[in-house]
Amino acid sequence: MNTKIFGFLIILLMISIIPVVNAQISIGEKAVQKSVEVTINSVGDVHVKHVIRSSNVPIQVELIYGIVSNLSLTNEQGEEKQLTVIGGNSGVLILPFGENSVIEYDLNQVLIQKDDVWTWDFRYLESTSFILPEEVDLIFVNENPVILSEKKGMLCHGCQMVLEYSINEPKIFKNVKWEDREFVVEIRSYSNIDDFIFDQLTKSITFDVSKENRFVTAVIPLELLWEPYVVLLDDEKIHANKFNNNGTHVWLNIKPETAGEIIIVGTTVIPEFPIIAPLAIGFLMILVGPVMRKFSLH
Repeated sequence: MNTKIFGFLIILLMISIIPVVNAQISIGEKAVQKSVEVTINSVGDVHVKHVIRSSNVPIQVELIYGIVSNLSLTNEQGEEKQLTVIGGNSGVLILPFGENSVIEYDLNQVLIQKDDVWTWDFRYLESTSFILPEEVDLIFVNENPVILSEKKGMLCHGCQMVLEYSINEPKIFKNVKWEDREFVVEIRSYSNIDDFIFDQLTKSITFDVSKENRFVTAVIPLELLWEPYVVLLDDEKIHANKFNNNGTHVWLNIKPETAGEIIIVGTTVIPEFPIIAPLAIGFLMILVGPVMRKFSLH
């Protein structure tokens, strides 16, 4: 009997006699993954692609948790290869081949849309690239904001996170006039934003939010109101994430637990603003350089 066929029959026999325990079965050695890519479209469809390095022994690839469909195994030229599924679609066994392998599949029912926000409680302990829908430029990783700008991808290292994002989140623009100057404060949220006031004497921006537990992101001109900020919800201090300071504007994100009045208090306000501050901060950023983070854009 051909040696390869005999070996394959032995593997099938092993699969048939080993019981499934918590959907985890170990047959071959753990695969070395060259890349894992998750692509999400605007209606929440998820497609996954693993590129697996070649091996001279049988190897096992754990799939990302979810309902798997349209599972395929090819080489990098797109030629189909023998596929053995183990553990009720929790993994794939690849027989020895002298070239890299590509596993692709769709994942169903992993993204949940609630209150206009798509959410995925994701766990996969391999470096994973995420390609987000074109309409998305701001995501939240464990409630921490990450701005994508022109980049539409994120690389997550040893990834365990709650991913959240919205499609076409409403943007509200509030004009602030001071003497002969005019500034625009942008607020992004699915909550209504009412009674917006800029108060130069108290160095504050005030507005009402109509809904609870909704992300609210304010893009504040630094020349209007300088950081650091204290944020209050109905006179109680709440947590705020400051990010994406580009020297002229800063992004400030909150998630109020209730509807109510939001007050953003700064430290310096027009016309007190020190004109040299943005230049000094920009120069400092150049000196410091990029900071290594667990989550990186690409």
